[in-house]
Amino acid sequence: MANFMKMMKQAADMQKNLAKVQESLAELQLDYSVGGGGVKVDILGDGSITAIHIDPSVVQSGDAEMLEDLVLTAVRGAQDKAKETAAAEMQKWTAGMNLPPGLGF
Repeated sequence: MANFMKMMKQAADMQKNLAKVQESLAELQLDYSVGGGGVKVDILGDGSITAIHIDPSVVQSGDAEMLEDLVLTAVRGAQDKAKETAAAEMQKWTAGMNLPPGLGF
């Protein structure tokens, strides 16, 4: 019974730590740019996009298809960066916990 109680305490502690990580990710500001800085996406560590910046020179080119591609590439890149950052932060908190397969973050 003592092992079960210890396990329950560890689970509660892990849940608190996970909440802290999620809070810190929600405040972590990241950015990703493409096209030599022509399009920049601001994103939070939790994946929330907060802004998209487009350099006026990119718009003046008149190439809508290129602009669409740049925006899409920048958004995807920002999302990937946020996912990688979140995974790295979760790894820091779960390192050494010997989580069973499928429960790692």
